[in-house]
Amino acid sequence: MHRLVLPMSRDARKTEIPAEKLELYDKLIRERPHIERKGLGLPYTSVNGHMFTFLSAAGSLGLRLPRDLREEFLKEHNATLFVAHGTVLKEYVEVPEDLFKDTAGLLPHLDASYQYVVGLAPKQQRKAGAGKPKRGAKKKAKRKPRK
Repeated sequence: MHRLVLPMSRDARKTEIPAEKLELYDKLIRERPHIERKGLGLPYTSVNGHMFTFLSAAGSLGLRLPRDLREEFLKEHNATLFVAHGTVLKEYVEVPEDLFKDTAGLLPHLDASYQYVVGLAPKQQRKAGAGKPKRGAKKKAKRKPRK
C-alpha cells in the first residue's frame, strides 16, 4: 500500500491551522507507516470508519482513548476532554502542548488510540446517494414511456 504524502505548502493553503502544528502532526503520523493521514483542511486519522485523531482549526490535537486509558491520561498530563464547537467529545482528550511537541512521548498514546479503534466493529459504509432525502426535495415522478 502506498501512502500519499502531501507537501506542506498545499496543506497550508487549504487551512488556517498554524504551520508548526501541522508539522508536529505530520511528524507524529509519519512515525507509524500503517496509519494514514487524511483530510487537507482539517487533518485526521481513521480506521474502519472510526476517527481516532484530529487536528482542530486552532491546532489542538484530539486523541481518542478507551475509558481507562483516557482517565489515566487526563490525570497524568493534567489534560481535559476535547471541546469542539461547544460540545464535549467524551472519548477524546486534548493533548497538552508540551506532550504534542514530544513525539516520542506521544507515540505510546497514539498506539493505544489506534488499538482501541481497531477493536471496534467496522462502520457500515453508506452507498453513494443513500440516506434521507434533503429537506424540501421532491421525488421525481416516473413518466410512462410514449408509444
